[in-house]
Amino acid sequence: MLELVDIRAGYGRTEVIHGVSLLVPSDGVAAVMGHNGAGKTTLLRAAVGLIKPTRGKVLLNGEDITGLRPSARVARGLAYVPQGQQSFGQLTTAENLRVVADGRKRGKALIAEALDLFPALTTLLDRRAGLLSGGQRQQLAIARALITEPKILILDEPTEGIQPNVVAEIERTVMELTERGDLGVLLVEQHIGFALQSAQHYSILAAGHVTSTGEGGTTSTDAVRRAMAI
Repeated sequence: MLELVDIRAGYGRTEVIHGVSLLVPSDGVAAVMGHNGAGKTTLLRAAVGLIKPTRGKVLLNGEDITGLRPSARVARGLAYVPQGQQSFGQLTTAENLRVVADGRKRGKALIAEALDLFPALTTLLDRRAGLLSGGQRQQLAIARALITEPKILILDEPTEGIQPNVVAEIERTVMELTERGDLGVLLVEQHIGFALQSAQHYSILAAGHVTSTGEGGTTSTDAVRRAMAI
């Protein structure tokens, strides 16, 4: 379980997040939605330790990890997939996976498990990541994150610029992983349908504040759009 408690964070003297709190369950999805500039990515960067909150706490399974470096947070079970389908473009798909798996006791098995979740990657193992489509690179980025065996997977706009069939594949994978009961997902997403179908709980962020919350399975996309327009 990941808890963000009264987080305030920003860049230099500019505060972007103003006292945001949210809870990510250990076996489900919490979604954060909002327009561009709402502070969603800044909130995630504070959660993973890329920026230091000026106030508040980040708790992972009850442990205060606010002062830990990103690498220490990864070691404790956080995995972060930032925007932009990031990968090592000059390396092949297989090499991208091995970079993460090398040194892990179950390295080969973890790669196999990741490929089971994203079978489209099995035919692309010898292709350079820089030559993959946006959807393929996003699947690779998530697969790499899963090889770290996270307790909490943090996804920043995983469907941005991706074709609908791959969006459906990513949604299916996210739901399959959380249904196993040993992974929580913090999902930042502008694709309202994807967020509501995936998440048990959602928060809407505007100008660095949580302006609305609700339950994913019981809320319509129109209701969320109206809340985001306020």
